[in-house]
Amino acid sequence: MLSTSGLDATFAALADPTRRAILARLLEGEASVLELAEPFAMSQPAVSKHLKVLENAGLITRGRDAQRRPCRIEVEPLSQVNHWLDRYRTLWEAKFQRLDTLLEELKDEEKAMKAEGGNEA
Repeated sequence: MLSTSGLDATFAALADPTRRAILARLLEGEASVLELAEPFAMSQPAVSKHLKVLENAGLITRGRDAQRRPCRIEVEPLSQVNHWLDRYRTLWEAKFQRLDTLLEELKDEEKAMKAEGGNEA
């Protein structure tokens, strides 16, 4: 189970659209800082700061390949966040199911009332 501090770090890292875009790019495979910086209108040091936040949250790791330091996505923190969200998803699905049932009952009542009203005319 993800600790509260781990959960906080993951959500804080995911709160920034640039970091989410970096993670989306890393879903395609590992990339260097230069490759990750390419689509953004920011300096390489600014991208490196974003990478540090992602790394501190455990969402990426950086390897060593000669002079290149490729970044890779780490799925475990996202898997743990998904597990945490599943509890709430289950709760809301049950609430929506009850709402669907109530709406069906109201539709049935409305149809019955129209049918009764139609017989009196």
